[in-house]
Amino acid sequence: MQEYETLKALVAEIEADINKAEGGNKAAGTRVRKQMQAIKQAAQSVRNKILELRVEE
Repeated sequence: MQEYETLKALVAEIEADINKAEGGNKAAGTRVRKQMQAIKQAAQSVRNKILELRVEE
């Protein structure tokens, strides 16, 4: 499922910025928050796709 692969890629991309944000880098924190919004949207897409699959059965 492409939606899930997108979600996994977004989570993997954010790891370095999370480590930087924990170290006090404010710009990295901003990037993390922005990326988390994209992750939220991707997770919603996965939920919708799963629901579509369930309805088709």
